[in-house]
Amino acid sequence: MRKIIHEDLSKRIIGAAMEVLNELKPGLDEKLYERAMIIELKRGGHTVSVQTSFPVFYRGELIGNLIPDLIVDEAVIVDPKVVSCFTETHIAQMIGYLNKTRLDLALLLNFKNARLEWKRVLRPQEPDEPNTPDLHA
Repeated sequence: MRKIIHEDLSKRIIGAAMEVLNELKPGLDEKLYERAMIIELKRGGHTVSVQTSFPVFYRGELIGNLIPDLIVDEAVIVDPKVVSCFTETHIAQMIGYLNKTRLDLALLLNFKNARLEWKRVLRPQEPDEPNTPDLHA
């Protein structure tokens, strides 16, 4: 049986998001939920990095930066959204962030409705990383 990555931290982040949604109610701008999440997470004793910039290079030249909304406890990327539903684009963006930061987990949080929706996105493992089965054995 596989262990759930950052299970306890994920639960605390989702719990914080539920607190924020219960207090603010649905339908506000994403940035307002993001700011409220920062407050709630810090009150819960977490470290929160906000809009940290990660440079992206192509053939040795800087082509831009990836900027995840929040990184909690230097372990989980958190991206608050106000959308009808999560799309493949949202998931692909999180995979890009995970690959660049080398973190293993991102949480998409949707504050659009009265009931919080969330999605866990895991970084794809490299073939030489541990926990990858050897298919040639």
